[in-house]
Amino acid sequence: MISITLSAPPKLNLFLHITGRRDDGYHNLETLFQLLDGGDQLTFTPNKTGTISLSPQVEGVPESDNLIVRAAKLLQTKSGSQLGCHIELDKRLPMGAGLGGGSSNAATTLLALNALWHCHYSLKELAQLGVQLGADVPVFVEGKTAYAEGIGEQLIPTEIAECWYLVITPPCKVPTGQIFSHPELTRHSPPSKIRALSEEQYRNDCQAIAEKLYPQIKEVVEWLQTYGNPMMTGTGASVFCRCATQAEGERILFNVPSQWTGFVAKGVNHSEVHKQIDNFFTGASPSG
Repeated sequence: MISITLSAPPKLNLFLHITGRRDDGYHNLETLFQLLDGGDQLTFTPNKTGTISLSPQVEGVPESDNLIVRAAKLLQTKSGSQLGCHIELDKRLPMGAGLGGGSSNAATTLLALNALWHCHYSLKELAQLGVQLGADVPVFVEGKTAYAEGIGEQLIPTEIAECWYLVITPPCKVPTGQIFSHPELTRHSPPSKIRALSEEQYRNDCQAIAEKLYPQIKEVVEWLQTYGNPMMTGTGASVFCRCATQAEGERILFNVPSQWTGFVAKGVNHSEVHKQIDNFFTGASPSG
């Protein structure tokens, strides 16, 4: 059967404010999701046997817990489809980095299989399904840079200036649950008129705790302060800094200490994955 290869882009939280803790244990947030180009790639090959499989296996993550497999099985159950799929993952984003790699993989899986299995769900319906997998999944399903409230699933698509970012990740993985359950986490930031925020007011309420638990993050932040105004994304461990040009980002990246990994990517307002799916089914070239 046919195969399709799609992107699963990363995201940055340009700010992340925690405005309260909910009765269900989740937290109410205000954040601005900035999508980036690049990211992981997934290849989907549907089958008629109904089996879902993934290769290669992600180290430390049982296949049954992988968000890619969970997303495929969730859509299969929801739709009643008798089809299956083999999925190949080209993992390029670091794990436990706050870049949304797992959520983006899940969203791309929902989008791909919705098309390949002819489920005919709308983006809104897929986003609602995606919340069952993670609060960040809907923004990747919608595929647009967006303000978000609630647990991150209430999205207001927005257009912001597309610029370049340098992203650096120290050698540590930060469990999201560890940060959000920490007793010293700031949980009561006053709600703000997010559209009125200036960049100088951007902050990440998770950063202080993450830096305390993982000093490597603070080291990256302090190193990057020479070049701009760095901030941690999500619950960490990646730290980003806006760059005037791609060349500037590459120049700074060249000087990054060897114990850290990094990449330069362009912030985009629209994910490529929807265009890739449309092009595939219309027979257009990737640039068409």
